[in-house]
Amino acid sequence: MAFFSTTATLEQPRVSRGKEGGGPPFFGGGGDDGPFKGGLPDFSTRLRRARLGVLVALTPVLMLFVSFTSAYVVRQGLPTLDPETNLLVKDWIPVKLPTLLLVNTFVLVLSSIGMELARRQTKAQARAALSGTQTLANTFTNSMPWLSMTLILGLLFLFGQWTAWKQLAAGGFYVSTTPSSSFVYLLTGTHAVHLMGGILTLFAAGIASFLGINLLRRSIIVDVTAWYWHFMAVLWVYIFCLLKFAK
Repeated sequence: MAFFSTTATLEQPRVSRGKEGGGPPFFGGGGDDGPFKGGLPDFSTRLRRARLGVLVALTPVLMLFVSFTSAYVVRQGLPTLDPETNLLVKDWIPVKLPTLLLVNTFVLVLSSIGMELARRQTKAQARAALSGTQTLANTFTNSMPWLSMTLILGLLFLFGQWTAWKQLAAGGFYVSTTPSSSFVYLLTGTHAVHLMGGILTLFAAGIASFLGINLLRRSIIVDVTAWYWHFMAVLWVYIFCLLKFAK
């Protein structure tokens, strides 16, 4: 049996509001501290999303170093087969770390303090701009000296790491000399590569401040850079303690 029905053209959908209809509610307007501006979320929402993005990006980095730690601890207790005697021998020879690595640790911690001061200053300026006591387009902010200090100390840390590697090589410990020296280069080198990413982000934050990009955007850039930098500092302290004490 066939059924037939007529077609009809529907008018614009209407939302029930009692006896009368109406279009869906529209939320618009507002400043940077309001619900939306130009279709974008407000400052607090954008900041939370940026921080969440950094957290997601740092998760695989954390898992990478967790796996390195597990391999480092397990490899210490594993014997290897001596081809000459056909016996299992323990070939783990602890590496004497250069004293410069301790100096580098203090340098990176100091740079993290400078980064935190830059983050707090920029955030305070952004809040002042939202309250109307400061303009959004300042060409130079007080956070710039702290960013410069952090950048210089970060580069100094990388230079110190390179110098420490040269000292290890001068002492006869190369990448493939012993399993322990291999892990020293692996852990410190991988951390240095990730720290270079923070250096590039610091350059971007400094350029944003120098060019006078919108203060709210600058605040978000500096904020997420600070969280990344703090993570790198804490991670290095952990690596240094692991190499120093887990022998």
